[in-house]
Amino acid sequence: MQALLDLSKEYDRDRGRRIKGYVADYIFESEKHPGEYLLVAIFQDRESYMANAASPEQDAMYRRMRAHLAEDPVWEDGEIILASHGPAMPAWDDTSGMMGTEPASPE
Repeated sequence: MQALLDLSKEYDRDRGRRIKGYVADYIFESEKHPGEYLLVAIFQDRESYMANAASPEQDAMYRRMRAHLAEDPVWEDGEIILASHGPAMPAWDDTSGMMGTEPASPE
């Protein structure tokens, strides 16, 4: 799993900030099935998502990640219909290109 986390951080740092419409991604580990993970990628709109999915750079990153998986991932596309964030939501760190570890300051 560490190799996948490292690749995800590399992606966010090196490429994620330059992808049109890219918002964030989250990786969850199943409590019911330890060792099973869910990656959720969020884009501003479907067009940005599809353009990224069709890019040779994304295909190359997928192939690097796939090399660390026991089997092919299951793809589930969908649309966010509601999102809310509490005050403990970390702020974006522009230096690293990732979510920070400290909650965002209240405005």
